[in-house]
Amino acid sequence: MSKRKTPLHLFEAFGVELEYMIVERDSLKVKPITDKLIYDQVGEYLSDVEFGDIAWSNELVLHVVELKTQGPVQNLAGLQWKMLEHVRKINQMLQKYDAMLLPTGAHPLMNPDTDTQLWPHEHNAIYEAYNKVFDCRGHGWANLQSTHLNLPFANDEEFEKLHAAIRVLLPIMPALSASSPILDGRLTGLDDTRLEVYRHNQDRIPAIAGSIIPEQAFSKAAYEAIILNPIYEAIKPYDAEGILQDEFLNSRGAIARFQRNAIEIRLLDIQESPVADLAIVQAVVGVLQALVAERWAKISELKKWDEKRLASILHQVIAKGQQAIITDLEFIGLFGFKCTENCTVGELWKHLVKETLTLDDEPEVAYALHVILSRGNLSRRISEAAGDAPSEEKIKEVYQNLAICLQNGGVFLPEKPC
Repeated sequence: MSKRKTPLHLFEAFGVELEYMIVERDSLKVKPITDKLIYDQVGEYLSDVEFGDIAWSNELVLHVVELKTQGPVQNLAGLQWKMLEHVRKINQMLQKYDAMLLPTGAHPLMNPDTDTQLWPHEHNAIYEAYNKVFDCRGHGWANLQSTHLNLPFANDEEFEKLHAAIRVLLPIMPALSASSPILDGRLTGLDDTRLEVYRHNQDRIPAIAGSIIPEQAFSKAAYEAIILNPIYEAIKPYDAEGILQDEFLNSRGAIARFQRNAIEIRLLDIQESPVADLAIVQAVVGVLQALVAERWAKISELKKWDEKRLASILHQVIAKGQQAIITDLEFIGLFGFKCTENCTVGELWKHLVKETLTLDDEPEVAYALHVILSRGNLSRRISEAAGDAPSEEKIKEVYQNLAICLQNGGVFLPEKPC
């Protein structure tokens, strides 16, 4: 979401970003040609190009292209078709390179040590600065594709409500969105491997990512004092020119962007198609609206939750997704769910979707969300399709089918092709 002179109010508009990897069609080998793709379209090596409602962009590595709303949109309904139109346009343009877009949160066979090439054009100084400090040849830098959701706030009062709501929902978001069960050619045993490597990719400077769940900061002044300023201080010894001392350095699962009056949720793995992505985004927005409206708990109650306690739930969800069992009854109570002993995160999400979301006018999105809640997140469905100890050929077969899902705007099921 771009900066505006007049700030938008809560849920008045939305910004969505979808990241895809470019790969060779048959081998699925990483193809670092995003700059060629953009040059073919506009005749320049730009990091951002606009096409009306949708823009293409690149960040950090040459094999990833991002589709994003060009500025805030007032309604999420129908956005999946605009995104899909650009997916198909890009895939058509990539044919001459024998390449295509690949979905999911992590490439299952990529070797980041040999396959990583940094974006060498516009904004390269930022990426070189990151590379100098962290060495970006790693899964947590070069092999993690996500969906970003930007939500506006107009002032400190709205920031307080939105940040309080986002913080308590973050731990269970990956139960819906996890799509990265395979790394280095093997099943990792985790639903969300992308998030697991992401939360460790900046261990050299722990302040940058913190506990992934943001600290209890509910005003701009508090956020700067508790989160941003310690990050800037921590990076100083490694960043003498101050290139990285900006809001974007914050790597929590949701980050405040005061420059544009928005909070950016970065925790979601990308799905097999924009239809599934928008199903998850709409589910998240529906629950956040209910939390901000204090449907089940007061904002003052949400604010009490320490990031460490919330992070412990997140770690369970990274591992087991919807099958993670929540024993913290106080947490469950924040969402108005009656559970006498314990319940799974999947059961909690079914309750939340039923309570907050109606998708009667978007049957494809409703179907995608139904599949996620009834058959499991994409990680579970990929694992089911791949089987135990899958061969490289089997992995390629599954992921080529996922690429077809992306092209067709479909929903992946192990038992039938997209």
